[in-house]
Amino acid sequence: MNQHSPATGEELKACCAAAYSSDVVALLLGDSYHPGGMALTRRLADALGIAAGDRVLDVASGRGTTALLLADAYGAGVDGVDYSAANTALAQGAAEAAGLADRLAFTTGDAERLPYPDAVFNAAVCECALCTFPDKDRAAAEFARVLRPGGRVGITDVTADPDRLPPELTGLGARIACIADARPLAEYSAILHAAGLGTVTTERHDAAMTRMIDQIEARLGLLRMTAPDRLAAAGVDVDAAGPLLAAARSAVADGALGYALLVAEKPR
Repeated sequence: MNQHSPATGEELKACCAAAYSSDVVALLLGDSYHPGGMALTRRLADALGIAAGDRVLDVASGRGTTALLLADAYGAGVDGVDYSAANTALAQGAAEAAGLADRLAFTTGDAERLPYPDAVFNAAVCECALCTFPDKDRAAAEFARVLRPGGRVGITDVTADPDRLPPELTGLGARIACIADARPLAEYSAILHAAGLGTVTTERHDAAMTRMIDQIEARLGLLRMTAPDRLAAAGVDVDAAGPLLAAARSAVADGALGYALLVAEKPR
């Protein structure tokens, strides 16, 4: 991407997809690419009331970690959609390896143009991804379109007060890191409400953001010592990462940055 001109929505989505399908990102973030890990995913699934036999959509499904949990632990049939074809292939392979291919299907597609018919899902989940979508209103409308009446969407996402973010947290790298275009929790709720989805539950999980920052910092330090060539090959600027992480930690402490869970429902 040209760093000197404004990126289009498609270019931003391609950048994010490329970043989140890289092996180095997997090393830095672990199995779960969002604050709170699988414990928060379970909390989200419980808040949604996901049960055996439900059909669930996992938007921005990545390598399939959440979808596998929902299929295995909750007995749901899960469709995962991700912008990265590499992630889709990895997720499908993971489903087959786990013996869950009969409950899971992964598709390469765009959250702003979901490749599914109207009103087919009992629930949808979108973890740490709405903040990266260039057209959040359109994505929310798509969530509403594919949900059945009474269906629920569950989101966990970075929250931010854009006017209070330091400059380090507003560039392209910060956007890919799910910070630069994050919104206040009330704004996410308003975006969903405008799409016809009424907020049922909101929870703050800011401490999960701090824990993830600490985890990334520790893993980055280890990789810097043990695999500097891999970091360089992936385009990770270690010298820039330190100030970015420090700025993010400070923003969480100041209340300008955080993490939240939100559940909204489509009218019956």
